[in-house]
Amino acid sequence: MNKQELVSAMAEKSGLTKADSDKLLKAFEETLKETLGKGESIQLIGFGTFSVSERSARTGRNPQTGKEIQIAAKKVVKFKAGKALDETIA
Repeated sequence: MNKQELVSAMAEKSGLTKADSDKLLKAFEETLKETLGKGESIQLIGFGTFSVSERSARTGRNPQTGKEIQIAAKKVVKFKAGKALDETIA
């Protein structure tokens, strides 16, 4: 499902217009970015939790040459599915 299909599905389920559903999705994306950018997490009960985790620096290998390379430490976004979402998928 791409973004336009998601907006259409949201509009159909919520009774909102596609334009309003698109605004809602954009607001969710911006809020998610701002909150995770501050290092905070977002917990949606029954759906899941978005959080920021730090990956430490490590040594990796270039798959083409086999030469060792240093991979820098960085922050990554993690999502852990909630119980209700897990049960829906399983």
